[in-house]
Amino acid sequence: MKKYAIIVAGGTGRRMGSAMPKQFLLLHDKPVLYYTLKTFLEAYEDLQIVLVLPEDYSDIGKEVIDAYFDYSRIQVTFGGETRFHSVQNGLQLVEDESIIFVHDAVRCLVSLDLIRECYEHASIMGTAVPVIRPKDSIRLLNEENNDNEVLDRNKVVMVQTPQTFHSKILLPAFKIDYKEQFTDEATVVESFGLKISLIEGEENNIKITRPSDLLIAEALLAELKES
Repeated sequence: MKKYAIIVAGGTGRRMGSAMPKQFLLLHDKPVLYYTLKTFLEAYEDLQIVLVLPEDYSDIGKEVIDAYFDYSRIQVTFGGETRFHSVQNGLQLVEDESIIFVHDAVRCLVSLDLIRECYEHASIMGTAVPVIRPKDSIRLLNEENNDNEVLDRNKVVMVQTPQTFHSKILLPAFKIDYKEQFTDEATVVESFGLKISLIEGEENNIKITRPSDLLIAEALLAELKES
């Protein structure tokens, strides 16, 4: 089965408070994006990457490829108005029946094991969405009634990427009209009328959103290099 990874790097990173989008910030002297691309390329020799870049920063993204990789297994396209539209743009470059990973470029500590587990699970079930359980107490806010309630955290999970799907599921799902509740690929597939299959994610598979996340990633990466 052919394999594609849609690496979504279309954001501008306003929450990071940096002039440079977070996927291009340096982590141990290399761009965050470098680690994400490297891991996916190492996961499978026949995997093709579709890198979705913000159009205004596409030159910087291409410089990362030029410096560390080559274009034999990487295609580039531009992001859209929302994540949905960015992924939709990336999927236009998928030409064959395949297993498709969709991954946040700033989840740069994703492991080879998780990528491969997602592939194996999606090959059987059609979908694989990694999740982890929260460690903190959870409350549901009801702003309309100025109220809140405690939720059982054993019944709540936090969703990660790579969200992984058979192309026969993901490609037609992304032909439906955009809705505001589409926060990830799983919500799109569910809106299309299909169920998703959850698998266990990884604590270290953090999403770099704020400056403190970058510090955590630096520490985790240092631990990985020492192990």
